[in-house]
Amino acid sequence: MVEVGTMNEQPVGRLLSLWSATGGTASYAPLEASLDVDVAVIGGGVAGLTAALALKRAGQTVAVLEAAGVGTGVTGNTTGKVTSLHRLAYSELAARHGAGTAGTYGQANEAAIEHIAGVVLAEGIDCGFRRVANYTYAESGRALALVREEAALAARLGLPASFTTDVPLPFAVRGAVRFDGQAQLHALRYVQGLARAVDGNGSFVFEESPATGFRDGSPAVVATERGSIRATEIIVATNLPFGDHGLFAGRCYAHRSYLVAGRSAVPPLDATFVSVDEPMRSILTVDVGGSSYVLAGGEGHPATESVDSAERYRRLAAFARDRLGAGEIAFRWSTQDAMPADGLPYVGLMAPEFRHVHVITGLRKWGLTNGTAAALILRDTLCGTDNPWAAVFDSTRSAHATGAVPAVPKESVPDADGAAPSEMAVPEVAPGEGKVVEVDGARTAVYVSPEGDVQAVSAVCTHLGCTVEFNSTDVTWDCPCHGSRFTTDGIVIQGPATRNLAGPAPDRAESAR
Repeated sequence: MVEVGTMNEQPVGRLLSLWSATGGTASYAPLEASLDVDVAVIGGGVAGLTAALALKRAGQTVAVLEAAGVGTGVTGNTTGKVTSLHRLAYSELAARHGAGTAGTYGQANEAAIEHIAGVVLAEGIDCGFRRVANYTYAESGRALALVREEAALAARLGLPASFTTDVPLPFAVRGAVRFDGQAQLHALRYVQGLARAVDGNGSFVFEESPATGFRDGSPAVVATERGSIRATEIIVATNLPFGDHGLFAGRCYAHRSYLVAGRSAVPPLDATFVSVDEPMRSILTVDVGGSSYVLAGGEGHPATESVDSAERYRRLAAFARDRLGAGEIAFRWSTQDAMPADGLPYVGLMAPEFRHVHVITGLRKWGLTNGTAAALILRDTLCGTDNPWAAVFDSTRSAHATGAVPAVPKESVPDADGAAPSEMAVPEVAPGEGKVVEVDGARTAVYVSPEGDVQAVSAVCTHLGCTVEFNSTDVTWDCPCHGSRFTTDGIVIQGPATRNLAGPAPDRAESAR
């Protein structure tokens, strides 16, 4: 994603999610040797860990491989909403797939809420789980008509829906769809609780253990740099999957969105909100560690779109202050989600020819419930039990990409092996800036820190060969094609890429000065 705008106009708040700032850290060793289990799970977010715990409860041994730390990916950057009301999802899904499919989607998400509530209780997870109502609200006349239709349809589908003009926001709205019996939680503490329940008694959680590849077969095998896991089944739950030769990068597109958390002087509301009118606004209030915060999210866009993300943070901060009464903006963060081309998540075999490799992706920004529902589908599948939602979420269904990015863009043929050049003559890059330049015929991502230190790595994304672009607000290298993100020294911080950007030769740092 290209960053545009004025460099010295910095957004407010610390660049860190509220959940990461207040969630503490887990500590699991990396995989150091080979291991045999029933199921290997790649990805330590809500989908992967929910699947792992559900399978462990069903009597199977599991091993979870997390590339960084538990919950540090998309799950640790979510809003914390646990709801089956996904803006106007039911009207959209009914129009595209029929009311029956929309109803199945709703029932799966409702079951996910109850599953999460049950896990929190059974495992004693201290994650601030509390029941709230959720609202999709309208400010304009056009949006009001849409929420009336959504409320009526959702009620017919058996969901806890009603239309109301009594919306507990501090500004006037015309009306809303209300879903009762929803929830919110501290997302990072929740997945840390899942990990604690998974680890032990023949099952494992490994951090700092990025999978480098896998093989379908009997046994199926997942490889890492320091060891491998042999398993009967593999689940790939990494937002956008790797190892699929770009299949789901063509069926999903990466979508970026932003959040700010401002301090609040009032107790949290027993409600969460999302707007119909544009620009979309997502609202949540929460108590964490004795402090109250109001969260405002939105300003989303496809990852391929060039934006000034600093300005998007500023707009959210202004909304939080002006319309929600927030004080100091304490935190800001962004996240990228895999958006399915046909509006439905993909859950099941990675491809029809696979027999033992399964995938969860395309959770359409509602990963806490869609990811949980997906995990329960795979639990049933792997235990030989029919699941009532599996056909609707089937990953091998025919999908015609609508707005999805092609798997390999025309211009993205990698430079030979993707290696960075061995010698470096630094172009004109100002302190605090990053640029992609040609060095010895190779695309090179050059960053100069505010102190003048130079970092240079290959600009070729290790997923499918796109050229990364500098994100000046988050100070990262981002792939505009499929959403992979890297630190300025090339380390993967979000997939589907699993390998770091090619680093400099030993003399690079010295010759670059």
